[in-house]
Amino acid sequence: MTERNRLGMILFVLSESVFFTLLIVAYVFYHHPGAEGPSAAGVLDRGKAAGYSVALLCSSLTLWLAGLSLRRREQARAASWLLGTFVLGGVFLVGQALEYAHLLRAHVTVSRNLFGASFFTLTGFHGFHVFVGLVMLAILAGLTLARSRPERVEAATEAVAVYWHFVDGVWVVIFSIVYLWSMA
Repeated sequence: MTERNRLGMILFVLSESVFFTLLIVAYVFYHHPGAEGPSAAGVLDRGKAAGYSVALLCSSLTLWLAGLSLRRREQARAASWLLGTFVLGGVFLVGQALEYAHLLRAHVTVSRNLFGASFFTLTGFHGFHVFVGLVMLAILAGLTLARSRPERVEAATEAVAVYWHFVDGVWVVIFSIVYLWSMA
């Protein structure tokens, strides 16, 4: 069962990678440093984004530690690592929400210009994927705390880990393009 779950998630992640590749290509294509209106360099705070990005990247480590704890049949420790992963993912989403609030106060919207449209679309879809991951992590933590069958929780955790690490990897690419390349 473990291999089927993981294979299913890998196939899903491959389809999502095509989706994110197209969104990233659209962002790059519509990025014009001299374009009218707000731009990444003018409105984004690279330092704050780096801070909440670190939280998201650390969440991959805590999820790996949760999987390791499950393999050792240490369910209480696994639940703690899953909750830690959830909190770190939540920190990322709160950071993104605060950034959106700042941008909206600066009158940067989806309809303002191509930067706004492509930025909010790309990061919004990524944020939605983080949210879905948080729901999955909460379910896993609940199953772990309820002492559900360890082999099933371990299999589910492996599948969720494939998804979560993908979401983290996508953010590395988005951060590199949106906050580093387009602000250079």
